[in-house]
Amino acid sequence: MAYVIKPATKDLGGFSVSRIIPSVQKRTVGPFVFVDHMGPADFPAGKGINVRPHPHIGLATISYLMEGSMLHRDSLGTIQEIFPGDVNWMTAGKGIVHSERETIETRGSDHSLNGLQCWVALPEDKADMEPSFLHVGRAELPYIHTEKTLMRLIAGEAYNYTSPVKTYSPMFYLDVITESGAVNERPCGKSETACYVIFGSVKIGDDTYNAGDFVILDDEPSIESLENSRYFLLGGIALEKQPILRWNFLAYSPEKIKEAEERWKNRQFPDIPGDDNEFIPLPEKKVVKG
Repeated sequence: MAYVIKPATKDLGGFSVSRIIPSVQKRTVGPFVFVDHMGPADFPAGKGINVRPHPHIGLATISYLMEGSMLHRDSLGTIQEIFPGDVNWMTAGKGIVHSERETIETRGSDHSLNGLQCWVALPEDKADMEPSFLHVGRAELPYIHTEKTLMRLIAGEAYNYTSPVKTYSPMFYLDVITESGAVNERPCGKSETACYVIFGSVKIGDDTYNAGDFVILDDEPSIESLENSRYFLLGGIALEKQPILRWNFLAYSPEKIKEAEERWKNRQFPDIPGDDNEFIPLPEKKVVKG
């Protein structure tokens, strides 16, 4: 039977996000190891997001916005602003550093931000690949039209469509807008599947789910919209081996995590050209007192 993941609230440099996975209920959905809902947040002129340079290894990040914009910069020299419907796919591999900030134009007036930040585990044989970055504009992504439904395929494969966003394991990630009464089959058969309701309400199996519910499907074959709704579908083939996720690092052995921590602590990761005056320090490990 389907069930709901309860998100935790985390502070991300001046605004709160809903951290959905990993959670005590579910660590991964297919290759997805991390899902944050950023916002919805409203900022007055002069304020906004300001995520300082920080590192990643062993995973790919997917940024996707419903409102607002963000400025991505990384140690490859990439400078890329992302707008609603676009995809920023960053493959960390053996190591990359990036920041997420805003332009002067955005910060110069009242503005909003609403979007999802996801991390996808790289397979063990690709965890140390060379880092890379890909930006795909919304016009380049597949649109899937069915009765009462409009979908955008953000990444992976679903419903016989393939996104130009390169993935390294079988997965799917869809933005779905429906009219009341729409019924959509779950993508990719028995793959692990989550449905995240943004607005409206949907019926999965015998239960109704509303805005803010992140639903892990069991064997339910479809999603029915009980009113005009928007939801995300994401998932894929379950990971053969569970990786270790610690802070921003993903690896398949504790030694790799320790090595990455030492590299960041000793400033041995590459810098971001033009954004190298500050960084997020390695978090201190919590000491459990007896």
